Amino acid sequence: MTSEISLKDVKNLIGSEIGVSDWILVDQAMIDAFAKATLDEQFIHTDPERAKAESPFGGTIAHGFLTLSLLSAINYSALPKIREQTMGINYGFENIRFVSPVKSGARIRGHFTLVEARLRGGSMMMTSYDVSVEIENEKKPALTARWTTIVQFDPKDRPDED
Repeated sequence: MTSEISLKDVKNLIGSEIGVSDWILVDQAMIDAFAKATLDEQFIHTDPERAKAESPFGGTIAHGFLTLSLLSAINYSALPKIREQTMGINYGFENIRFVSPVKSGARIRGHFTLVEARLRGGSMMMTSYDVSVEIENEKKPALTARWTTIVQFDPKDRPDED
């Protein structure tokens, strides 16, 4: 996939996988920082010894919400930049499923398939992606979701409706 596209070309990509991100390491330091920030310091995330002894995971795992929140970073290396975009806005998620745990020390990456792109108002395009977060060397993904975002652009750059 190209690293930059025009706003008028976005609709032509509906139904296509338009990006696969770089790998991101989810290490214990990241998990601990997220636990502290969210006040979710359950032992399965923050206590490697206890998680190894008492959980079915063999060690600590990332919070599902940590994996979900990493989509913001993951999309930067996966999705092409839209030339006319002045900013992106997170609109929300549907059908989030935490399929497999991300173990401390694992690497993840995102796969993005564009499923919808429609103009909204004079200066916005709403885009929806089916997202899957792959765990390196695992068969099942960490999570799947439908992610909707808004591409904000200058009204003068609005493409013609088809």
